[in-house]
Formats: sequence, structure tokens, C-alpha cells
Amino acid sequence: MTPTGLARPVAAALSAVPYDHPEARRLTAALHAEQTAMYGFADDPAATEPELFAPPHGLFLLAHPDGHDEALACGGWHLVAPATIEIKRMYVAPEARGLALGSRILRALEREAYELGARRAILETGSRNLAALALYEHLGYQPIPSYAPGRDPLVNRAMAKQLTAA
Repeated sequence: MTPTGLARPVAAALSAVPYDHPEARRLTAALHAEQTAMYGFADDPAATEPELFAPPHGLFLLAHPDGHDEALACGGWHLVAPATIEIKRMYVAPEARGLALGSRILRALEREAYELGARRAILETGSRNLAALALYEHLGYQPIPSYAPGRDPLVNRAMAKQLTAA
């Protein structure tokens, strides 16, 4: 059991929301705070234009575990090239970690992107975020050279995956 009393894994409703939805802002601000604490710096999610995640060229999801009124996880994708998406702003609140919410969101994002024609997903995470690295590797992501100019290879890890029908 987690500190909140949730069993592992847990059922959760996934909902598509605008990136500037209040719960999305709350979770991405928490992500930013964790990244800043871990690395001393982080990309500011508030600087991202909400349109980046707007359908049909993007999607942002929240996960509401059963029994909880507020979202405890989020993630999104946006189109970066024909048939290529970038996964961004994946986050699970500390009290909900280990409940498979991150994998549920990631699989839903991949499925939706594939249905809209995407065949490749790229993402970036931090070298110290061992849980994220393990999740992405478990779901088939492989290391690639950085696709973001100016990234520090000691801090940033770029990964990619070919998307297929579920």
C-alpha cells in the first residue's frame, strides 16, 4: 500500500485536457520543482505554449486514480516531424508512484499518436531519473543521440521507439 492507501496497480481514468488546464499546470509545476531540485535547473513547463499539445498535432493526458478527485499523473506528446512525436511532461506524483500510472499514460499516448499516423516516438529524460529510464526501457525505448541542441550528455538522455499497432 502507498501512503495514500492505494493498492498497486490501480484503476485510473485518463482524460485529455488542454495543456493549460489547472491540474496539468499543477502537475507540470511539481515536475519542474523535482527536476530543479535534482539537477539545479530545468526547462520551465510554463514557457511551453498550450497549442503545442493541442489535437490533432498533440495530446495531453491526466490520470485520476479511482477514489481520487485530483489528477496524480500526466504526460503529453506533440508532433515534431512527419510521423514523429515527442513525449513530454511525463510525471507521477510521489504518492502515486508504483501504481503503473506512468506506463498507462505512455501507452495511451503512443496508441493515440499511432492512430493519427505517428510511427516514431522520441523523448528526453534525466540521467538521474532511474525510474523514468527503467520505464522507458521496459516499454521499448532505446538510447539515441541527443536531438535537442545544447543538452549536456551527462545530464540528459534521449530515447526513441518505433510505434506499432497495439
